[in-house]
Amino acid sequence: MSDSTPSALTHFDAEGQAHMVDVGAKSETRRVAVATGRILMEAATFDTIQSGTAKKGDVLGIARIAAIQGAKRCSDLIPLCHPIPLTRVAVEFESDPAALAIRCTVTAETVGRTGVEMEALTAVNVALLTIYDMCKAMDRGMRMEGIQLMEKLGGKSGHWVSGS
Repeated sequence: MSDSTPSALTHFDAEGQAHMVDVGAKSETRRVAVATGRILMEAATFDTIQSGTAKKGDVLGIARIAAIQGAKRCSDLIPLCHPIPLTRVAVEFESDPAALAIRCTVTAETVGRTGVEMEALTAVNVALLTIYDMCKAMDRGMRMEGIQLMEKLGGKSGHWVSGS
């Protein structure tokens, strides 16, 4: 775990008030973040998604577009996030028949003064929520889990990989 002392919480000023971090003095660098998460479901739901026969259409295709939109709209949803120009958002889905799960992995990139971790994490959440929305009529018990940052690259803190 990272340091969670008040001095390490950059979104609070000396008086403890929330504020948007000033990134004006930071150098522009290439920044990359990879986030992942999965949604678990009943066998029939999994089979419907895999076969492409969901009543609302191509579940994973629509979830991919939703993830990209989620990354682009991150600063509209998370109050203290900076709006940043994304240079790339890549969305991958991996099916796990043994677990009856679909994993979403998002890579977000920019060249800028602040990272893209929140954009990648938001994109994963939006993709999984879209799968839920499109399939909830057949499976209200779907469960999202394991949503986390896997890797980040760029900026003053350099390269970070989950578990390292």
